[in-house]
Amino acid sequence: MSSASVETLWQKLTNLADMSSWHPLINSTNVPQGLTAKPGLIYRVIPRWFPLPVDIFVERVSPQELMSVRLFPVPGLEERIIYRLESTVLGTQVSYSIVLRGWLSPVAWSVMRPFVARVAGAIAKAAEETAAQTVKS
Repeated sequence: MSSASVETLWQKLTNLADMSSWHPLINSTNVPQGLTAKPGLIYRVIPRWFPLPVDIFVERVSPQELMSVRLFPVPGLEERIIYRLESTVLGTQVSYSIVLRGWLSPVAWSVMRPFVARVAGAIAKAAEETAAQTVKS
């Protein structure tokens, strides 16, 4: 749960050039400033735990609700990641789900698991900090 609005969370999530500032698994991206997530977009990230470039394909975008991406980091591994935002009475619910496929998925999961558990909280915290800075300005 986050106290930030859906709009603020969505802006933070879809600002792909800034993902490395909050995402615990991403060290950098090749996305130019101002480019946001759109279906069909392919961009590259450098993971924190595996310093080889990974291409990410933006599969689906439902504004202020859902973003789905696919990654093919190495042969034998495919990832599908879904970010969901939902406004509730208590705030905005942020969920992050990941599906791994391929014969390397058990190895990848054992390495990624501690970091994956922090992704939803990291985006919520980053959006809340952005909202607090906006209020101060």
